[in-house]
Amino acid sequence: MGTKIAAAPAEAPRDCALCPRLVAYREAVRAKEPAWFNGAVPSFGTEQAQLLIVGLAPGVTGANRTGRPFTGDWAGDLLYATLAKFGFSKGTYAANPGDGLKLSGAMITNAVRCVPPENKPVGEEINTCRPFLKARIAALPKLKVILCLGKISHDSTLRALGVKLGPHPFGHGTRHELSVDGRPVTLLSSYHCSRYNTNTGRLTAAMFEDVFAAAKEALG
Repeated sequence: MGTKIAAAPAEAPRDCALCPRLVAYREAVRAKEPAWFNGAVPSFGTEQAQLLIVGLAPGVTGANRTGRPFTGDWAGDLLYATLAKFGFSKGTYAANPGDGLKLSGAMITNAVRCVPPENKPVGEEINTCRPFLKARIAALPKLKVILCLGKISHDSTLRALGVKLGPHPFGHGTRHELSVDGRPVTLLSSYHCSRYNTNTGRLTAAMFEDVFAAAKEALG
């Protein structure tokens, strides 16, 4: 199944005002931590990416602080270590956007671009932010694989592609063959690499690496 994705901005403005609850929370954090990024976090990586990783949303002390997806928290430590192991990055990840790290053939984005309270965006916020995800996908001409981290990311990505959720269920290691603007795209999914999931054993480093191995295989 596939859809023709309409052109739209691929990145939200830093001061995006579309979601009142997220704006209020962002401003409250800014009042306490004015030196932090405190805005809609842009995607990170190359526009020639063949692999797009879609997370949930910025963490308050991670990407909301640093301004780069998955940078500055435990989830990023695991993600960037795995990217390096599979050859998707160059340089050394040092948990700050000034570390000089570059992604190779990959891009990281989020289903929701602004930090939500308690890391939990509500449905209206996910829906409101989806046009940015939809446009981000459309703007990657070499895209072959989308890797979704968590069910919210999985479901929002399918909806961005105009694909029904029922025949494409979420699960760790699930794989669905789709199309974007007539191009074949493989959709892979993983449990989110959050500290909670890794601390409880729901996701191990080996399980996470298995999904990246599948992505590498799908890229040929």
